[in-house]
Amino acid sequence: MTSRPEYLPERLALISDVQAAEYISAGLLEGREDVPSIALNKIAEALPGDDARLRLHRVRDLIDDAMTKFWDERPTAADAWLAPRLHETLRLTRREAAEKRLWTYLALGVAPDYVIWRHLPEPKADGSPGRVARDKFIGPHYKQTFARLWWAAELFRDGSDYRPVVVACGNQDMLNSALRLDVIDHRPTALALVKLMERGTVRTGREVNALTSAVNAAAATLMYDAVAPDAERDGEALRDWIAGAESSLPSPRNNLPEGPEEERAPMESVESLAGHFEELFADAPVRGRTPDGSE
Repeated sequence: MTSRPEYLPERLALISDVQAAEYISAGLLEGREDVPSIALNKIAEALPGDDARLRLHRVRDLIDDAMTKFWDERPTAADAWLAPRLHETLRLTRREAAEKRLWTYLALGVAPDYVIWRHLPEPKADGSPGRVARDKFIGPHYKQTFARLWWAAELFRDGSDYRPVVVACGNQDMLNSALRLDVIDHRPTALALVKLMERGTVRTGREVNALTSAVNAAAATLMYDAVAPDAERDGEALRDWIAGAESSLPSPRNNLPEGPEEERAPMESVESLAGHFEELFADAPVRGRTPDGSE
């Protein structure tokens, strides 16, 4: 299995997909080879300054704890635990999180062993080794190992409350399908989807996929932000939270961390959309569902 990098600098860095391609070998994707970390860091662009958010070892320690905690479980179980804590540890703005080179470096330069552990499939029926998809290292935000967790935490959190993130990330189909949709950027929409999961209206992966498809299709004719307005986002609360990284303790391992003290989404907006989405889901085609509602 791919090992922890032998060399870890003090700060996070940036690396482009073109530069990264040289290090994403078949041996790495199959978990047989390590990333030559010294060579990688020679070409990586170190982030300047001494911003506490960008100190590498706090992130690496968090990832180590995630692997230790879930080593004997299915690796997918780590997503719901790691997503809010990664978000709280890095404390990025959305502009900073849109920097793809940061996530590529996090996957290759900081924790390639986590990427392999989390995403390596079982050997194939003919005995040939499984292989991690390249997009787990250099893919879009809804596929890349760490970007998808950060964006899930950003889009599903309710102000400082990460509990909806845990629910959303506890279902791989919600995590994989919802992050692709533009409508999920509307906070009451994201929280209404979580509400239907909490109520048990949708349980299986097929049901989640049917729900998100129906919600996305309906957005073509119904402006969710008009019928279910969100509270105005407070930029000062986010700035204060980011500044607090200088004196913050490591993200708690046993309790959920707290995000920026922004106003929560209006409950009436969330409930209104949850009711509407439940009606959409009732008529949505669920693969394998019989007329009596069973699968």
